[in-house]
Amino acid sequence: MSKKLKKHLIRIIVGILIFAVGMLVKYLIPMDTVIGTLFSLSITGQWIIFGIFLCSYVISGGDVLLKAFRNLFAGHMMDENFLMTIATVGAFFVGDYPEAVAVMIFYQAGEFFQQYAVGKARQSIKELMDICPESACLIKQTDNGLMEEEVTPDEVHPGDLIRIRAGEKIPLDGIIIEGSSNLDTKALTGESMPRPVTAGEDVISGCINLSGVIDVKVSKEFEDSTVSKILELVENAGNRKAQSEQFITKFARWYTPIVVICAVLLAIVPVVWQSLIVASAPFGWRLIKDYVYRALTFLVISCPCALVISIPLSFFGGIGGASKHGILIKGSNYLENLSKAEYVVMDKTGTLTKGNFEVSEVEAAESKMSNQELLDMMAAVESYSNHPISQSICRKAKENGRNGYTTYQCEKVEEIPGYGLKALINGKTILVGNEKLLLQQGIEPVEAKEYGTVVYAAKNQKCLGYCLLEDEIKPDAAKAIETLLKNGVKEVVMLTGDREATAAKVAKELHITKYLAQLLPGDKVDKVEELMNRKSADGTLVFVGDGINDAPVLARADIGIAMGGLGSDAAIEAADIVIMDDAPSKIGLAMSVARKTISIVKQNIVFALGIKLVVLLLAAIGMANMWLAVFADVGVAFIAILNAMRALKVKPL
Repeated sequence: MSKKLKKHLIRIIVGILIFAVGMLVKYLIPMDTVIGTLFSLSITGQWIIFGIFLCSYVISGGDVLLKAFRNLFAGHMMDENFLMTIATVGAFFVGDYPEAVAVMIFYQAGEFFQQYAVGKARQSIKELMDICPESACLIKQTDNGLMEEEVTPDEVHPGDLIRIRAGEKIPLDGIIIEGSSNLDTKALTGESMPRPVTAGEDVISGCINLSGVIDVKVSKEFEDSTVSKILELVENAGNRKAQSEQFITKFARWYTPIVVICAVLLAIVPVVWQSLIVASAPFGWRLIKDYVYRALTFLVISCPCALVISIPLSFFGGIGGASKHGILIKGSNYLENLSKAEYVVMDKTGTLTKGNFEVSEVEAAESKMSNQELLDMMAAVESYSNHPISQSICRKAKENGRNGYTTYQCEKVEEIPGYGLKALINGKTILVGNEKLLLQQGIEPVEAKEYGTVVYAAKNQKCLGYCLLEDEIKPDAAKAIETLLKNGVKEVVMLTGDREATAAKVAKELHITKYLAQLLPGDKVDKVEELMNRKSADGTLVFVGDGINDAPVLARADIGIAMGGLGSDAAIEAADIVIMDDAPSKIGLAMSVARKTISIVKQNIVFALGIKLVVLLLAAIGMANMWLAVFADVGVAFIAILNAMRALKVKPL
């Protein structure tokens, strides 16, 4: 608990103790005693009672009075502080000291629990915010050899060498030059299992080095690092409000002035009516006090705290709860839209499959060329691309220490997005890519014998053969599809650039009824556009991709979810929601969080408005006192806050 919150609690407790003394003096001292007679009859006794309750009132609610006073001069008087001040000061004016103090104490108690609830909600976010390291150990080359210097992360630049010891946070993204270790990625992914890393592997800022010492060559400036982008994402999440939050903000803006006007009318109109029109009605202080009391009760009841506090808290809790499981949601508007998802469109490679392609077969179509020679030639061309398929072919060619593909000298290498590569070797045009590349050039590809991703090679308008690559389906992919359908999604559609046979095999294993194969990046946008036209006016379409090749589709969909790949820059930039550990089952978890959060929001709106409407009517006809008003305000707010805190509790599927 923070110091500020502790001080708040102490003020409430002191206020309650003094209030108890006042109640003891006013109600529990026997009136047949000398002291009782003195207090009941003397002006001094009445002033003592007034002073005790006033002291309790100022101690417990002084800050509310101060805020109301400041807001009055700032032009923002129509808030809950103003309502509480008018209602309680008015209660003092009509002589109801205990009720005035009780209203303020209960209101402050409600504020305390609200701040406590927000603190709990922020705790899950705080763990994520704590990933930011304060320093970096920079290794410098000097005349006396290597020297270590402690600097701030923003003083380190790409190409610099930093050293991370066991127990330290990784301050910047980079590549391990020396050493090996295990990394704690829990703050980023929600996964408890350490991730082993060794020389040559990428590491990202925000993870914790658990064991060995590692030297890392920095690849990005601190402001471009994963940790900076995630912190910026979390900090800006509150600026993107859901429609429900926007409604409550607008509602409170109009609601408060209206209820103040109604309270004033309630205090004046009945008195004037009975005095001027109803001739037999008695006119006097008792009549005025009765309707002023009703108006004050009306003001206490009408305070919109339950809605103004609990609705944003529900969304904040949902976002915080999801972040603990490695699901980063950029704003409550995306959480709300996700709850209305009707169609989920998913990329295959890297989303439903691991994207770790392995060459399972090499088949040369030419008798003059061996399978190994074909693989070497293809690897020579593919070495100019960073695509996972290209890297897999190169890796296969280098197995057992071979480097045969380096004997091929490639010239004028050109990468054709969505198709493959084109190069010159010894003056001959070599094509390495998918079936569409060969057909575009008027070359007939040979038929592959097995299922998988096929990469063809062609020379001088003739197909030389192919490599067959297999990509393993993620272990939780089937569960992810099942969860989405259980959550009310009408249809899950798989899109892929792979050939029909490979797409059909994956779709069958995952029980996906609709899939589209052999698509170029631009084709995916067109297919998403078609599905967007099929959804209802209130429904949304979700696209899930790797955040790199799928950036245009992620931007076009109502909700773009990127498989973050432990901090892919493009994923964090392009998507509305980022799954930090690439687990497709987290998509269903995110949707469950969204629907639970929206359900809580609706419950709070109906509950708060329903109770307030009933008690407001009772107050208007004189059947509700200040104690019932306290329940309608503080009690309802407290229950709504407790309900909102349920959004923090996210159970893994």
